[in-house]
Amino acid sequence: METAGKVITELFMQREREFLLSPVRVMVKSSFDGMEVGDVEVPKMKSGEAAELPRWVAEELAELSIAEIQEEPFEGEIFKALTREKMLGSPQLSPLQANFYLQMRRRLATIKAGSETGKYRREDYEKLKGTCYDLIGRRLSKLLSMSSSSSLQTIGDKITPEERVFFARSRTLSDEWKSALLGES
Repeated sequence: METAGKVITELFMQREREFLLSPVRVMVKSSFDGMEVGDVEVPKMKSGEAAELPRWVAEELAELSIAEIQEEPFEGEIFKALTREKMLGSPQLSPLQANFYLQMRRRLATIKAGSETGKYRREDYEKLKGTCYDLIGRRLSKLLSMSSSSSLQTIGDKITPEERVFFARSRTLSDEWKSALLGES
């Protein structure tokens, strides 16, 4: 039997690959004659032109200052999610988009790396990290509580795939514990 940590790590790795292949909108900053990036052919583009590219290609072009990814920084979404969790009572979860934790992890890594190069302040990283821990703690606490009494069908549309694994594992463990405790195993 695989350990829960290994299952979750593999799930994150698979979802990260899918996320990197998903399209994202970019704005070209410097004209170029087209190029091959891995096995993706990027056509000739002029400065100011917009295009949709696989995220990993867009990130490479952004790193080279050729293009800029057209999406809002994710910190706002993290703070909003935490605020919603604080407002809702214990047995309630606010919905999160399926890629929420992937984007959160990536943004946290970006801010951490930027704080080491001077692009971001160390305090910005620490504040975001604290907010992430707070959000994760609140959601896991709610999921753990709900796993002993709720079914996946009742909360399935509000949780991420990673939380789904946690909920299922917690539910199984809770059921096994209750059965053993009551002598039903």
